[in-house]
Amino acid sequence: MTPKGAPHLADAAASFDPLRPLLTRVAYRMLGSVADAEDVVQDAFLRWLAAERAEVREPAAFLRRTVTRLCLDQLKSARRTRETYIGPWLPDPLVEDDDDDDVTLPLMLALERLSPLERAAFLLHDVFGVAFDEVAATIGRDAAAARQLAARARMHVREARPRYKLEKERGLEIASAFFAASRSGDMSRLGALLAADVGMWSDGGGKRPAATEPVIGFDIVMKLHRSLAVLFGKYGSSLVHTGMINGLPGFVTREADGELQTTALEIEDGKVTGIYVMRNPDKLRHMH
Repeated sequence: MTPKGAPHLADAAASFDPLRPLLTRVAYRMLGSVADAEDVVQDAFLRWLAAERAEVREPAAFLRRTVTRLCLDQLKSARRTRETYIGPWLPDPLVEDDDDDDVTLPLMLALERLSPLERAAFLLHDVFGVAFDEVAATIGRDAAAARQLAARARMHVREARPRYKLEKERGLEIASAFFAASRSGDMSRLGALLAADVGMWSDGGGKRPAATEPVIGFDIVMKLHRSLAVLFGKYGSSLVHTGMINGLPGFVTREADGELQTTALEIEDGKVTGIYVMRNPDKLRHMH
């Protein structure tokens, strides 16, 4: 019978808490939701609390496997929810000081198009460096199948991985210039920052005004920003923070309705190719 009480809880927490940040990263990259990732990790802790921990030789592997399986279960219901989502779906924004992780926002969107097993195999092996034997044990397939899933995923997400690493300082300079031009209405300066095939994705989740379809192409993105500049000039938009958002340079603002907003910029060859705007208050709650 499993012992109860404070010492038992403290013992479980002592071995679990050092692994919590890694487990949360795994869960977030699987699910794209901060709240769901935290719920999964907490569920994993409860299972760890109930486990015969003395018999677990590798706690990190055991818990990574537990978290991944819980995420796979969650993704089944998440897919149904995404089908009824209003407008473009973007992952919850993470404003990070550490930009070493190459799981950028465009890559997370590419992962959304994979099957849950492909996503798990790719993230565990290619991102977190887990050997295929353990990947196979985690997802309930043999090692050959795990390799095949990861290879298929790699092929699908290749276009979403940056061809070269943008210098962080340069990226943040462009983000600052983008903020200044878009809020002041300096359309010539804004236009000079944008690529010809620039696209813009806005996630309002039906909770705040946002384009319900991606806005693609230089002319239509510029037209939209001319309209937005009028609103910014009339109602205001204040800068809260400039930094890396889901691995991309960007900024956090407080808009006229008092709500936060994040803007992340995908940049290639010095030009903005993707603009990702998070307006859904549910996905910004963790930033308050």
